[in-house]
Amino acid sequence: MSVQRTLYHFPLDPASRQVRLALGEKRLAFEDVVVRYWEQPDDLSALNPSGLTPVLVEDGPDGRLVLCESRAILDYLEERHPEPALLGREAVDRAEARRLLQWFDRKFDYEVGSFLLHEKMEKRLLRMGAPDLAALRRGREALRIHLTYLASLLAERDWLAGRRLSLADFAGAAHLSVIDYFGDVPWRDFPVVKTWYMTVKSRPCFRPLLADRWPGLAPAAHYDDLDF
Repeated sequence: MSVQRTLYHFPLDPASRQVRLALGEKRLAFEDVVVRYWEQPDDLSALNPSGLTPVLVEDGPDGRLVLCESRAILDYLEERHPEPALLGREAVDRAEARRLLQWFDRKFDYEVGSFLLHEKMEKRLLRMGAPDLAALRRGREALRIHLTYLASLLAERDWLAGRRLSLADFAGAAHLSVIDYFGDVPWRDFPVVKTWYMTVKSRPCFRPLLADRWPGLAPAAHYDDLDF
């Protein structure tokens, strides 16, 4: 059966990036529609009452399916297209991958992204003025704590959740990649995490993310360098 997929997303949104990585890893073709979500466009609100990205729309022989929010989309893709498995094949592996998904989407986003991305990206998009230096410092300090934790996981594992690549790696890479877009990740101080990120960054599914650019928001010089 032929299915037409359309992903409504914002290129520098970590949640949208997770879905893009999963679609790419599973080799599922899709068209992408870039959405300026902060302008609260009516077409996005009609698809997702929260007015947030990502939204995946599938049009097929059985009609239209609208999927909202990254976790719901990722779970759907994993159940509907189980190969390659991105949550692990054992229950304990799936539980750990889901734990880390929650870690990045809640704890990391709250302690790091809500400061660094708000100050460096959202303020620019919303024309809210210059970044607050205290908020940037707080976000950078929290980032180092999270990188230390990731390094401890990778000291004992091949990937974040265990022996195999999982959605946990895509969640971590999605969040870090947007922070890295603005040059705020101290990679030199965390070589194990840098090596892991370079490995994820080198996968074919990651290439479209490296081409992302937004007017007025230039990436760091090393952003799209696979061997930085």
